[in-house]
Amino acid sequence: MPSEIILPLAGFTASKSPLGVVEMILWCTAGSLAGAWALYAVGALLGRARTHRLLGRLPLMKLEDVEKAEAWFGKHAKSSVFFGRMVPVVRSLVSIPAGITRMGPVLFTLLTAGGSLLWNGGLIMAGYLLGEKWQSVRPYVGGFSNLVLVAMGVAVAIWVIRRVRAKRST
Repeated sequence: MPSEIILPLAGFTASKSPLGVVEMILWCTAGSLAGAWALYAVGALLGRARTHRLLGRLPLMKLEDVEKAEAWFGKHAKSSVFFGRMVPVVRSLVSIPAGITRMGPVLFTLLTAGGSLLWNGGLIMAGYLLGEKWQSVRPYVGGFSNLVLVAMGVAVAIWVIRRVRAKRST
């Protein structure tokens, strides 16, 4: 279930239960951190060499692309991990390159906790303040999520089309 649905509901639930809004935010952020660490471990276990071998086997994938992505992540790792926590799909996947590059555990934890705390806190507070109307958050955040997903889909489609055309011309 997307956090855009669950977190406002968690806020509404906090408004009606003995578990307060602060506790709800902290528990949800702890859950986000646990999930991020699991995916970080996947990246760390895979490592750079295995990731290159796996991605190198994918059709249309070039090792140069992987190296460019690594270089980009190297320059923007901190902001990617922090702000990535607030972007659908990226929210989970950004932990993998952080693990592959062995981002420092304390830094990874702080950036992940900070970004997740902002995202979780905002959506939980919205649900808490809106009470019975907690679902009214969904169109706004869902619209943003849909926009991000469409943009990602278009980017992937353009990438595939370019790769297929380049492969045909060789």
